[in-house]
Amino acid sequence: MGIEFKKNLVVFHDVASVEDAEVLLEWLQGKTGAKADLSACTHLHCANLQVLMAAKPSIQAWPADAPLRAWLESALVAV
Repeated sequence: MGIEFKKNLVVFHDVASVEDAEVLLEWLQGKTGAKADLSACTHLHCANLQVLMAAKPSIQAWPADAPLRAWLESALVAV
């Protein structure tokens, strides 16, 4: 799995696949003030992006990959 869950932080590692989306959704639904660390993420399946867009966790760190970061920021940062 490309996602690691800590107390109030979800950390994305390498590839977050479609299989991770349901677990991510369940975890985020049970948390208030959840944060996400995307710094080590290299690929995020769109199902996970949809979960993040709906749950709106605070993004603690963005991916190092510039195109991925730009794509995620455009979807996750409130306009």
